[in-house]
Amino acid sequence: MSKRDYYEILGVSKGASEAEVKKAYRRIAMKNHPDRNPDNKGAEDIFKEATEAYEVLSNKEKKAAYDQYGHAGVDPNGGFGGGGPGGHGDFSDIFGDVFGDIFGGGGRGGRGRSRQMRGSDLRYDLDLDLEEAVRGKTIKIKVPTLCTCEACGGSGAKQGSEPTTCGTCGGHGQVRMSQGFISVQQTCPACHGRGQVISDPCASCYGQGRVKETKTLSVKVPPGVDTGDRIRLGGEGEAGPEGGPAGDLYVQVRVREHALFQRDGRNLYCEVPISIVDAALGGELEVPTLDGRVKLKIPPETQTGRLFRLRGKGVSSVRGGGPGDLMCRVVLETPVSLNSDQKDLLRQLQTSLEGGKHSPKSTSWFEGVKKFFDGFTM
Repeated sequence: MSKRDYYEILGVSKGASEAEVKKAYRRIAMKNHPDRNPDNKGAEDIFKEATEAYEVLSNKEKKAAYDQYGHAGVDPNGGFGGGGPGGHGDFSDIFGDVFGDIFGGGGRGGRGRSRQMRGSDLRYDLDLDLEEAVRGKTIKIKVPTLCTCEACGGSGAKQGSEPTTCGTCGGHGQVRMSQGFISVQQTCPACHGRGQVISDPCASCYGQGRVKETKTLSVKVPPGVDTGDRIRLGGEGEAGPEGGPAGDLYVQVRVREHALFQRDGRNLYCEVPISIVDAALGGELEVPTLDGRVKLKIPPETQTGRLFRLRGKGVSSVRGGGPGDLMCRVVLETPVSLNSDQKDLLRQLQTSLEGGKHSPKSTSWFEGVKKFFDGFTM
């Protein structure tokens, strides 16, 4: 047993409150715990000394004996026999807090086990057509999940009976195993951390408190959703064990590919095929939008790949703001299945266009090719 003054060891005054003593020990224990200081004998000695001091000063009877008689008042081998450090008092509480912080546990051992656990969240993948995503829609979905057993109300016990406190852990859900100055918490093997045992289980859920069901839910899809957006339905996930609150259901939106349009945020893109005549002479074409057909004016001498913008014919985002634009990319379509007369007409046209001024891009390209090859030396 240490012969240093216990108040000096913890760094508190003789009139320190129980909370101050506890806080002081906790600070020293966290800093010098052997698991945080492997192969450090000095830290281990400090930890043991502080633990000894706390066991005495946190117990009213031992503290009174120590204040009156010093170390002799709490030495089990001494004449006064104050119980000595070895009774635990509130020691298990503070040690549970220390282990909770070191190992990421929940503090105070299993005393929080009485709190009901929340059910798991669920995910449902919802495929939508582009029109449904843009305009919004209410859709019914079927979701397999775990629901609270109506027969037992989620307790798991047969109607008319109740779960009883676990005799192994006393309802804490955890048991403490001590060896020397080391104390370790483990999940109670009898109740598996629940703190209660069911001697007469419910016939509907077999003591689980939850049953498998398929729920039909209505999902209100807001206008403007896009692939990757999520819709949260609070409380529609799995029911919590032992009657605990349900988790949430997250509906993950995925928009199917469209035959005509590609979406990029608020804008829509589509390809519009045009003939040689319309490209050369200009014209007016009908193009589709999500709101119906509109006229697109093609100016003369339009080249393939040119992009035309139809303002306000895109989509609105679910996050607000006005609609985007429809971007129409014209693609020159080469005639197919020509008869002999049509082929002759095209050859006549080709002859009449020879000279270069009617095909500036072609002319400049061939000139660039010629310069490229002229740069090679033989």
